Amino acid sequence: MNELEARGLVKQYEMGRSNLVVLHDCDLLIPRGSFTAIMGKSGSGKSTLLHILGALDVPQDGQVFFDGQPIFAPPAQRRHTTGIGDVLSPVERRRIRLRRTAFGFVFQFYHLLPELNVLENVLLARMIGASAWRWLSARAEARRDALAILQRVGLEQRLRHRPAELSGGERQRVAIARALVHRPRVLFADEPTGNLDAEAGANIMQLLHALHREGQTIVMVTHDAQIAQYADRVLRLEHGRLIAPRRGEDATARTTLGPTPPIST
Repeated sequence: MNELEARGLVKQYEMGRSNLVVLHDCDLLIPRGSFTAIMGKSGSGKSTLLHILGALDVPQDGQVFFDGQPIFAPPAQRRHTTGIGDVLSPVERRRIRLRRTAFGFVFQFYHLLPELNVLENVLLARMIGASAWRWLSARAEARRDALAILQRVGLEQRLRHRPAELSGGERQRVAIARALVHRPRVLFADEPTGNLDAEAGANIMQLLHALHREGQTIVMVTHDAQIAQYADRVLRLEHGRLIAPRRGEDATARTTLGPTPPIST
């Protein structure tokens, strides 16, 4: 069964008098329980693709399906910038709900709140969207879950430390714990080791690999071929299109791609 399906994704940006096409007719299937790495050069559009799959960004055309249901409104009704009134839209409310409950995100630069300690940063993911009354009844369970995941990532001795008191690898482990505390169906990782040294990066990838072995669906973008080897399939994004692996790379991805340009060998 597939966790996510993307069909015909198109994303472009206005650059003065011209348009920069970042994604062009991208099709992609993400099987449940898979660990998919999407490789590409800097500026190739791989982060844009990840953000669209995770409902953080909106494509001009195409659609992403989760549990068989579309994430975005039809293209003719689609808004590419979100205003305060859009939260009343059923489509936008579903996107918000997916980001809070079904998707988890890990970014290159952690995005931790500096005034909160480790435990508070992780609990924040469970507090968002909860009313004050609901939080009073749910916080004990949320704290137990946060403590359990922080122990899993090896930070049980750092609960009261603030981000400035942590190493880069520790900050990224906090970010992973925050992304996992609500038990997401899909974990999105955008260059998760890009801001770390080799040893810290390897530790993060071993953690992600262990999560995948337990059944966690992971979609990761990276420009590093060594990091991509932790995934069980590797796709490439070139010139705005997803292409099948080159000779010697994972061939299982060929069956998950839509129409692609010819592959030179």
